[in-house]
Amino acid sequence: MELALSLCLGLALAACCGFRVFVPLLVTNVAYLTGYLDPNSGFEWMAGWLAFAVLLSATVLEVAAYYIPVVDNFLDTVATPAAFVAGTVLMTSLVDSGDPTLRWALGLIVGGGSAGLIQVGTGLLRLGSTATTGGLGNPVVATGENVAAGGFSVLGLFLPVLVAVLALGLLVFVGKRLARRLGKSH
Repeated sequence: MELALSLCLGLALAACCGFRVFVPLLVTNVAYLTGYLDPNSGFEWMAGWLAFAVLLSATVLEVAAYYIPVVDNFLDTVATPAAFVAGTVLMTSLVDSGDPTLRWALGLIVGGGSAGLIQVGTGLLRLGSTATTGGLGNPVVATGENVAAGGFSVLGLFLPVLVAVLALGLLVFVGKRLARRLGKSH
């Protein structure tokens, strides 16, 4: 896989970690297990059956927990640093570069940054839903996030450039909204 394509794939899947931490990791694990993708050196553990069992369990628990009132808002607090780590790992594991420093730099900045920014955006969306609907709208938000995480993760495997462009658009949108929101608070 050439560098540009692997960057698009890495960005697409890392950004999806902002919707759900474990869904894109599980999708990547399945892509490795089926031979659709090959893990970079040092990330062979992501292609194993033990990783599959752990990621499947974590995915089911994470998806279900977002439908439990109060737990969903607590999870957003925990998921922000977890999304950053997952986005970093995914981007680093997918970037096809011989230079490990470049891979990790891109993983931290692009992968972790995109996952973290989207996670902050979804957390604020859920907070707004909680404030305006008393939490009754949160399952709708959770369903949208689940669909986005799963759908864009799978689509990202087959159309990484398209999903990367969509992710960049979402990142710009969320970034502008956060900047405007922070500008109003000062």
